[in-house]
Amino acid sequence: MSLSGKTLFITGASRGIGLAIALRAAADGANVAIAAKTAEPHPKLPGTIYTAARAIEEAGGRALPLVVDVREEASVTAAVSRCAETFGGIDICINNASAINLASTAEIDMRRYDLIQQINTRGTFVTSRACLPYLQRAPNPHILTLSPPLDLQPKWFAGHLAYSLSKYGMSLCTLGLAAEYRGHGIACNALWPRTTIATAAVEFALGGAQMLRRCRKPQIVADAAYLILNRPARECTGQFFIDDSVLYEAGVRDFAPYSVEPGTVPLGDLFIDASVPAPPGVQVEYLR
Repeated sequence: MSLSGKTLFITGASRGIGLAIALRAAADGANVAIAAKTAEPHPKLPGTIYTAARAIEEAGGRALPLVVDVREEASVTAAVSRCAETFGGIDICINNASAINLASTAEIDMRRYDLIQQINTRGTFVTSRACLPYLQRAPNPHILTLSPPLDLQPKWFAGHLAYSLSKYGMSLCTLGLAAEYRGHGIACNALWPRTTIATAAVEFALGGAQMLRRCRKPQIVADAAYLILNRPARECTGQFFIDDSVLYEAGVRDFAPYSVEPGTVPLGDLFIDASVPAPPGVQVEYLR
């Protein structure tokens, strides 16, 4: 398996899971377009598109930092076009950019509601749509979206309806694109972590440093994404993958290195049901 010479367009790749996926691909010598908003250092969040570009090039890849607001169609279209012109096409689209807000229906203001819908659902649609003409010319094209499995139990929506709508909107994009572009040979899949992942979003939105102790590292999602992106596109589409299950299927048996603090039991993710079987020997604590 290798992504050598492949071109990835990744939204939200300046930090976290997006950057981890970029670095995993860069180790093979891939080309990576870093499509994100952070051009100047943020007072609370680490990394910019330029620090990400340096890390990608140090890892062995070629990087193209692009200031992109996924809410703006023109911004996305211009960035996708520049990526294709720079690297000679696009092989992989990663919809990673996402905003989180777990406020209840009564608490969330409509400005925040609109923001998360525009970044999450609309951003996924706009980015995928812009990449499609290039993906149709790629030998093994993939769209991979970081969104949860579709499960319409009310508990996934109660308490944080606005956020759930936005993430399920991303998953519905995957479902629809997979069916619409199956005949074109474009793989459209979703990937989601079984546990909480140590990202800035989790630290600031879900519980700070104490929460991070019980998380897994972004590398577990990146390693799972790498395996999915190397699969034949015509044989792998319309799937909702969970990170450690993908890795277990590929032969991984020791998940301890992915823990932020070895020996702790990781916390289950917001959208993964306790009844969904984990790989043998994997322990997860669900707080619901």
